[in-house]
Amino acid sequence: QVRLAESGGGLVQAGGSLRLSCVASGRTFTTYTMAWFRQASGKEREFVAVINWSGISTYYADSVKGRFTISRDKSKNTVVLQMNSLKPEDTAVYYCATADKYLNPGDRGPYGSGWYPYWGQGTQVTVSS
Repeated sequence: QVRLAESGGGLVQAGGSLRLSCVASGRTFTTYTMAWFRQASGKEREFVAVINWSGISTYYADSVKGRFTISRDKSKNTVVLQMNSLKPEDTAVYYCATADKYLNPGDRGPYGSGWYPYWGQGTQVTVSS
């Protein structure tokens, strides 16, 4: 079983920054692709960012592009989401997800939550205005 644990959420003022981390453990396969999703209260879960094994390929939702950065440490099997210039609209529970699948250019599957079989429990991010 693959276990994912998010951390780093909290309360921050608009314009501030937070750094979320997700650690994978107990895996039986390589976490080739790791991603972040978020779900605001009463809203659908939405894609935030995704990264491949090498870190060469990264993709972001338009709403966070230029403000958020996804990265990973393969040796520690950790994915990080650095969030800068936070806005109240970023308030949500942020979830880490992983899949034993390659992130291929043009593949839209990784942008949907259904593509990922493993999920963390989420960490709350609240941005005050």
